[in-house]
Amino acid sequence: MSTISILEIVEDTTVDGPGFRTSVYSSGCPHHCPGCHNPQSWNIANGQKVEVEEILGKILADPFADVTFTGGDPMFQPQGFTALAKAIKQKSNKNIWCYTGFLFEEILENPLQKALLEQIDVLVDGRFIEAFKDEQLRFRGSSNQRIINVPASLEKGEAVVMNI
Repeated sequence: MSTISILEIVEDTTVDGPGFRTSVYSSGCPHHCPGCHNPQSWNIANGQKVEVEEILGKILADPFADVTFTGGDPMFQPQGFTALAKAIKQKSNKNIWCYTGFLFEEILENPLQKALLEQIDVLVDGRFIEAFKDEQLRFRGSSNQRIINVPASLEKGEAVVMNI
């Protein structure tokens, strides 16, 4: 299997999507959004390379928690996260959320990122924009970011935004 460069895995978090979640914080992000709450994640060298199988083991060890890919930007390492997402789907019925600074429409144009997109359930897309920061929003930092139902969006061919 492949490796993913990650900063940490946070278990039983409730801030990266609904319910209890196991969040995988990736390292590496090309966006460098001003006001980012996790700027140490920008440099992929700040992470530790971890085998997908090891990450999968931690995720599957908690039968009650769903999964969130965040970072950094998981779409910066799409092949590793695609392998992880496929393994999660094969071995469980866990819901997968993914946070990215890329837009849904941009991801559709990149075959490696689209392969990851096809494995996830909910995408929170768009760069964090400090001028649109709103601490009252659930599961996103700025109002330009969208929470997207991925299966419905892929079927329709355009982003289907969820009102959460």
